[in-house]
Amino acid sequence: MRQSRLLPTTLRESPGDAEIVSHRYLLRAGFIRQLAAGIYTYMPLGRRVLRKLEQTVREEMDRAGAQELLLPAMQPAELWKESGRYEVYGPELIRLVDRHGREFALGPTHEEVVTALVRNEISSYRKLPVTLYQIQTKFRDERRPRYGLLRGREFLMKDAYSFDSDPEGLDRSYRSMFDAYHRIFERCGLSFRAVEADAGAIGGQGETHEFIALADIGEDTIAACTHCDYAANLERTEAGAPSAAAGGKEGEAASAPLEKLHTPGIRTIEQLVRSLRIRAADTIKTVIFIADGQAVAVAVRGDDEINEIKVKRYLGTENIAIADPETVERVTGAPAGYAGPIGLTVPVLVDRSVVQMTDAVAGSNEADYHYIHVCPERDIDLRHAGDFRNATEGDNCPRCSEGKLAFYRGIELGHVFKLGTKYSERMGATFLDQAGQTRAAVMGCYGIGISRMMSAVIEQNHDENGMIWPLAVAPFQVHLIPVSVHDEQQMRLANDCYERLRDHGIELLLDDRAERPGVKFKDADLIGIPFRIVVGKEAANGHVEFMERKGMKKSRFRQTRRSRALSGRAGPLGSRNG
Repeated sequence: MRQSRLLPTTLRESPGDAEIVSHRYLLRAGFIRQLAAGIYTYMPLGRRVLRKLEQTVREEMDRAGAQELLLPAMQPAELWKESGRYEVYGPELIRLVDRHGREFALGPTHEEVVTALVRNEISSYRKLPVTLYQIQTKFRDERRPRYGLLRGREFLMKDAYSFDSDPEGLDRSYRSMFDAYHRIFERCGLSFRAVEADAGAIGGQGETHEFIALADIGEDTIAACTHCDYAANLERTEAGAPSAAAGGKEGEAASAPLEKLHTPGIRTIEQLVRSLRIRAADTIKTVIFIADGQAVAVAVRGDDEINEIKVKRYLGTENIAIADPETVERVTGAPAGYAGPIGLTVPVLVDRSVVQMTDAVAGSNEADYHYIHVCPERDIDLRHAGDFRNATEGDNCPRCSEGKLAFYRGIELGHVFKLGTKYSERMGATFLDQAGQTRAAVMGCYGIGISRMMSAVIEQNHDENGMIWPLAVAPFQVHLIPVSVHDEQQMRLANDCYERLRDHGIELLLDDRAERPGVKFKDADLIGIPFRIVVGKEAANGHVEFMERKGMKKSRFRQTRRSRALSGRAGPLGSRNG
């Protein structure tokens, strides 16, 4: 490819709304252009990277025995209603009505569509197992599109779905995909962790893992043990023993009788701490939720945060939200700010860290009063004790006795789920087993955000001058730069090098623009092609400068020797995958 013909040109300045490195560099280097909030055009350079990523994914999916198909993006709402997700999925589902009044949705995912397909195509155990996958544009009406390709309303995704005859078969399919994901992300040069996760709106039965690219700008927080291999998304992280001592002292304080204290106008943990000169860890925070229409209270230590995902999982509910002030007063008999875990008639979910407390302060369910000397084992109904808080950095590892939890930021690249029979039972995807009995197919689903991977690669591979693409996913392998297109010797040598390397299968971008050398080199740094050949003043002697973009390492070679090296007889470009 000759750079003079490449669309578009680079930008000297970053657009004002580009908040992160990958978004800024992709826009400046001309890889993407924004059409609307969260919606992007992939320009030729960006499309070349996407194709490399897609090819890597396809090769590993095929290696794992999956079959590629292409499902419709426009999905009948009846299928979503059949699965029970039409209302549950929420406002991110883009809904529309055709001219005949029929409801449709633009697919954010394809569990319903692929389940409907399989129920019509497979009726016997002899056709199982089967894993189907596609690479397709997805649509989600994000409330706040941001960070460029990391959170968009339209994005490229690989989604795969496995169908097995029994849970043991699902285990094998899940492990096959789990291993394939490791190979995909390793081949793309990403630093990542596979972590335990929550199934979210996809749902399912059994284990689920997220694959997280480590990056400071990531929207996901993961917790990992400093000693063992335990790692989980914060939503899923099991809270070990708290890092700070539980409220109160043992023995004498635990035997103090429960007492009601007048606390006029004090509604928050912060106000309690200042007024009573205690720690937040000495208080109990009680929050009223509405879960599938029913009120429930959750009590955690005052310095902890409630994990709503854990609460939902414990209750087995689909929806949960903090109650409004009117509901709080109806449930507790007091205005918001005075809720406590003692004497409520609704279920009270008590976090394990609260159970360990011996002398705490809590709301009394009466305006302007709090209880002091609360001993949970004595004063609170502990039938619903469990893990309901966010883990905190420094907590003891829940899996081993030696490690502590350390927190990292990351970008979710992929997610694998064991769905079980959630969709197949509801939608009638059944088969006849060896005994002639009708059974529901056991499903798994496996997604990778391919366009998101492009940003993740850059977040992990850049410097102050631009992107540094790993060879396996780079738009071109070599950037060939004659310093002056007006110098006949330079252009003769550059064109000869271009033809030789291209004939040997090397992907090159030849900068044949009539630009100043400084402009060319700045653009080359920004675009970030792994290897660079500069043809300059020594062209008359057949010498060129060879440079690796990573580390900016330079060497000088005669053109004939270097062309042989680059074409695969020796050197770093011996294979297209590096």
